Amino acid sequence: MLSYRHAFHAGNHADVLKHWLVVRVILALQRKATPLCYIDTHAGAGEYSLDSAEAQQLGEAREGIAKLWDSPHPPPSVETYLAQVRAMNPGPRVVRYPGSPRLAGQLQRPGDRLVLMEKHPTDARALARSFSEHRGCRVVAADGWASLRGFIPPQERRGLVLIDPPYELKSDYRMCVETLTDACRRWATGVYLLWYPLVSRREADRLIDRVRDIGVRRTLQVELAVRAPDTVGGLWGSGMLVLNCPWQVDEDASATLPWLAQMLSGPDAPLPSVRWLVPD
Repeated sequence: MLSYRHAFHAGNHADVLKHWLVVRVILALQRKATPLCYIDTHAGAGEYSLDSAEAQQLGEAREGIAKLWDSPHPPPSVETYLAQVRAMNPGPRVVRYPGSPRLAGQLQRPGDRLVLMEKHPTDARALARSFSEHRGCRVVAADGWASLRGFIPPQERRGLVLIDPPYELKSDYRMCVETLTDACRRWATGVYLLWYPLVSRREADRLIDRVRDIGVRRTLQVELAVRAPDTVGGLWGSGMLVLNCPWQVDEDASATLPWLAQMLSGPDAPLPSVRWLVPD
């Protein structure tokens, strides 16, 4: 299990991997002019202050977004992600970090929609305040596991679902598989992104195998470790599974992950990986 109240971890290495890929997938879908719907089942507060007491307690942004902030020549897709973070930080320091809802909101085009779900009362209120004047956005203060089925397929019939639970409960792993299985039956052509932590290699592999067994074509796995497994306990890396992965995202991931590993990973960390769990 993992204790993962997001305000304590905003901007860390897992956020960098997750949000770089979220931006990349949204832009891939936006190659077509037709509207799309972005759905977030565990949206959190939407954005975070890196100067807050929560963020400063662990200081994880120093080992994540801060390492990329002044990099002179990042790969193009990383620069696109960094541009979205810089939109919230006009000064020389990164002091605010956008969660996935804010990134999606900044990339939203006229006609696109956002559906943001958050169960935690404090975070749900913060999310609602943050998006109170944002057009084409619905904030749902409810359990994302149970609520997702009411929003798919969306009226646009195009879009993506981000599933990013805290993994505080052992049942979160089971709920990931059950939710994805049900969602893919309801909306077979949707793009689904699932973030998972690397705390236990065995637990992560069990989840990956079960998602593979759903059998969705073009299921991509992207994984980044920042240190050797289980050296001091806690989160030593993370991964993303992309079901119905858009065209060329795999090629960009293969080109970009070595650079992210160079910037974020220690010398004993396993190599980053990009592989098809289920090919086309």
